[in-house]
Amino acid sequence: MANKKVYLEIVKQLRAMIAADNLISGDKIPSERELSERLNVGRSSVREALRALELLGLIETRRGEGTFIRDFQGNQLVQLLGTFILQDEKAKLDVIETKNLIEMDLLRLVISRIDEKRLLQLKGLVERNQLNDDQIFYHLIEIADNYLFSRIWLILKDYYNSVQPKNMEYNQDNFLLLIEALIEKDELKTLSAYRQLRNLSNLTDKY
Repeated sequence: MANKKVYLEIVKQLRAMIAADNLISGDKIPSERELSERLNVGRSSVREALRALELLGLIETRRGEGTFIRDFQGNQLVQLLGTFILQDEKAKLDVIETKNLIEMDLLRLVISRIDEKRLLQLKGLVERNQLNDDQIFYHLIEIADNYLFSRIWLILKDYYNSVQPKNMEYNQDNFLLLIEALIEKDELKTLSAYRQLRNLSNLTDKY
């Protein structure tokens, strides 16, 4: 755990240093030795942190030139932090549970702001297998029309995806049941379809 905290602390300090130095994409960052001195950490720890940043596409090393910033913001940073923060099993479970609860509240909001035409369009896209799980819920978020919900879900979704297998299959029939229940404005039926979709038989009825 101590190692993970060192990684995370280096990432935080690198962000602060980049902001303080007014560095932007394309700018060169200090060498390992300089970073080690400025951040007061061992060179091996700096090297590992830089390697992780490079693997995620946030920095790039050019042979004979040095290391340069590519993009130190957006979803990649969320995934980077997830790489270190979500090593803990309890943290992973908390993210999954919170994402599920947010999605259920989102569905309640969709029912209260029903847009049958858009739901029917979404149903057609699902029937033609044109959307993945994230894209379907993003469509539902747009129907719910709540910016804060959107931001919270996007962050949770990125953390969730950083700890879950990629390209997970979803059950098309369960999604169709979910959309049909939304069109019917039936909250109990909607939440039941959602539980089936996410395999949440252990959740109580109040959710």
